[in-house]
Amino acid sequence: MSESNDAPKQPLDVYDFLALMANEAATIAWQKMGLQPDMVTGQIAPNLDQARVAVDVVAYLASQFEGQLEADDRRNVQALVRDLRLNYVQKVKEKQES
Repeated sequence: MSESNDAPKQPLDVYDFLALMANEAATIAWQKMGLQPDMVTGQIAPNLDQARVAVDVVAYLASQFEGQLEADDRRNVQALVRDLRLNYVQKVKEKQES
């Protein structure tokens, strides 16, 4: 038996959509840094050029919707962008040292 949702439907909110896309891009960024397995192959397959693009996309998207967020959520988004950037820099440094 399926559950019915009686809540009224709301129009698509562009800020919610951007947040969803930022989360998806962040997932890809972690994968391309080699910190999570690829969602398709299940293998670790780093590609730092693609990771950089994904991190930049997350940062840009976040800049478009973070003004709409409550303070706690804004801090969480800013922490995500910061963590992505720091991990990317670390991975680049590791690659240069090897």
